Amino acid sequence: MKKFVILGGGYGGLTIVNELLDKSIPRDTELVLVDRMPFQGLKTEYYSLAAGTVSDFELRVTFPEHDQLTRRFGEVTSIDLDARIIHFKEGDPLLYDQLVIGLGCTDRFHNTPGAEEFSCTIQSFNSTRRTYMRLNEINPYGSVHIVGGGLSGVEIAAELRESRPDLNISIMDRGERVLSSFPQRLSAYVHEWFKEHDVNALSRVSVTRVEPNAIYNHDDLIQTDAVVWTAGIQPVKVVQDLSIAKDPQGRIVVNELYQIPNHTEVYVVGDCASLPFSPSAQAAGIQGEQIAHIVQAIWKGEKPQTHAIKLRGTLGSLGKKAGFGYGFLGGTALRGRIPRLLKSGVLWKSKRHFG
Repeated sequence: MKKFVILGGGYGGLTIVNELLDKSIPRDTELVLVDRMPFQGLKTEYYSLAAGTVSDFELRVTFPEHDQLTRRFGEVTSIDLDARIIHFKEGDPLLYDQLVIGLGCTDRFHNTPGAEEFSCTIQSFNSTRRTYMRLNEINPYGSVHIVGGGLSGVEIAAELRESRPDLNISIMDRGERVLSSFPQRLSAYVHEWFKEHDVNALSRVSVTRVEPNAIYNHDDLIQTDAVVWTAGIQPVKVVQDLSIAKDPQGRIVVNELYQIPNHTEVYVVGDCASLPFSPSAQAAGIQGEQIAHIVQAIWKGEKPQTHAIKLRGTLGSLGKKAGFGYGFLGGTALRGRIPRLLKSGVLWKSKRHFG
């Protein structure tokens, strides 16, 4: 029996599984889905789990069941591409004939002393639950500092404001404004929302050190009750350790079929793949669909068809009643209630699709 192994049950990996299960799988092939958790966590909503506005149960999607699908739970420690073996922290190694690497990302701490040890993060289901516990235990009128003014930082700052109106919340960014990759008018809208809701937006901040209950802007000490780190991502350590070609962000260089050029039995999906746009759940899902079609064609002895990935735009939330979006209808910027409703609709659709 040949083993087609998918490492990671996130947006990309689970899309591949569902797409392949919807089609015919060769009878001599077994799909093996490997993940640390017995369910998919909807990562785009981790900010709300950290803030305490949803329960973790609401963000779980059960993995599918099928007579040609085996689910294995465990933490991958290394991949031997030459021997085609996957090693785990516990349990026996796993041999594969074809492989998908979709292990996602982890935080990039930029070698900032103390950042990894003393910051809260939202890059995994478990770390997000720990972040919720930390934030939930802060006494009334305590202080929270969110490092990073990108989409994740903005969403958790706004959601935490709704969850804990008593807290002093600051979002810190090294640039001139939050959401620096978005149009100025959207950034201005978010800054105005922060001003109206007493979220302190600090620009031109360079975090040089994090300590227990303290964060430093250069040499200036800022007292805090919790630091939430949202200042960048990188592929997980397993991918970092692979001795293959990568781009400057550490993502694996792939060919037009999303394969590792010297190991064409291995596909890379999502945050681990070097693609011409920023990692996102949307991109991982679209790429996963394409990989499933490519694999199906190869199984049938046909020539795979590929096409450029076209993203549909980005949506962000400011609590439960407001939001923003960009990249729709020729680059139209959306602000207010409508993009928040659209984001809720996307979440509903994701739960229905993956579940």
